[in-house]
Amino acid sequence: MAKIIVAGGSLGGLFVANMLLRQGHDVAILEKAFGSLDGRGAGIVTHDALAEALLIAGVPASESLGVQVEKRVTLGVDGECLDAMNLPQILTSWSRLYHLLKNQFPPERYLQGKTIVSLSQTDGAVKITCEDRSEYEAELLIASDGIRSGVRAQLAPTVQPEYAGYVAWRGVCDESVLSNYTLASLFNYFGFCLPSGEQMLGYPVAGSGNDTRAGKRRYNFVWYRPASASQELPNLLTDADGVNYPLGIPPAKVAWRHIAHMRATARTILAPQFAEITEKTPQPFFQAIYDLSSSQIAFNRVALMGDAAFVGRPHVGMGVTKAGDEARVIASCIETFGATPKALLAYQNSRLTLGQQVVKRAQYLGRYMQSQGKQSNSGEFHATAIKRNANTVMSETAVDISQLLLEGKAVPQEFQHSVKI
Repeated sequence: MAKIIVAGGSLGGLFVANMLLRQGHDVAILEKAFGSLDGRGAGIVTHDALAEALLIAGVPASESLGVQVEKRVTLGVDGECLDAMNLPQILTSWSRLYHLLKNQFPPERYLQGKTIVSLSQTDGAVKITCEDRSEYEAELLIASDGIRSGVRAQLAPTVQPEYAGYVAWRGVCDESVLSNYTLASLFNYFGFCLPSGEQMLGYPVAGSGNDTRAGKRRYNFVWYRPASASQELPNLLTDADGVNYPLGIPPAKVAWRHIAHMRATARTILAPQFAEITEKTPQPFFQAIYDLSSSQIAFNRVALMGDAAFVGRPHVGMGVTKAGDEARVIASCIETFGATPKALLAYQNSRLTLGQQVVKRAQYLGRYMQSQGKQSNSGEFHATAIKRNANTVMSETAVDISQLLLEGKAVPQEFQHSVKI
């Protein structure tokens, strides 16, 4: 069988590496970081396609993915329920999926400290050189090395992340420290709170040691807040010692003043249940929200997948599912056409338009906040308001859109003009 290199040892890379290894290929992962990647993510909404991808990757079907919720609720600033809807879902965590997939992959094939600095292709192979001067040769390279992909930078340097104009504060809070009021009115639900121009959401996930027992779980929150590209974002990306991290600040380096301000604001504009959760979360962090969309994801013997190819804002709630789908298609195409450029071209033909649609869908959902008199990252006001009530937000956020994607209806026709890549 073929020698295949996977760049990136996060969830997308582990998905495709496990699938190809199970097909009998000689697979190795090149991961630039040292040590475990555990803790780099928080909550994840699962869909049927994600469970299917896990099975293909060799994760036993009997594995419990996370916490089951039956209902969604939207809370007002007074903590009362404004609206509710039944929508059963399983909510899991990045850590849970990482351990399931990482434990499935042979550790001797997971090589760390491997930052790709150059690559070249011949008729029969792709040659890779890493920063530590190690060299590798394979029949195919699958790049799943994230939004700042070094592989994409070499093959498609004009494709760059574009800041969306807001950030997402995130964190997980232990169930055991929350008041009975919050436990009864929010904890067991996929919850929302909708201050003007912002959005808070959250849901229960497994606790320490992936424990899903009552009393041992955690509540994962994501709070979208506007931050100007010129001043507010650079300030947030600067730690308490004045060091700036333009590509993303490590969670432990987020300045305490920014965390204190976030918590104080939560007490003013959020439902008290969500304010309590932000207050009792030990180490909240944030991520700047970006759009990234590729016009090409197959380059002879190299393919882009996951966040290296497309990044949709988290509102769509299917980033990991998308990576699993892409891995499944790559594995299927290689099984059909062999480890050849033809296989990667077939993958591109199958996934390119779908990936672009996911990004547009995420932009459409993000416009809920940005259309309420808030400035965009360019400093201009959005003229077209998207009016949505709580029920619409609950029914559109982080739901399975696989059929809409297949039908080309991820974005309603009347909004196609206002969400373009």
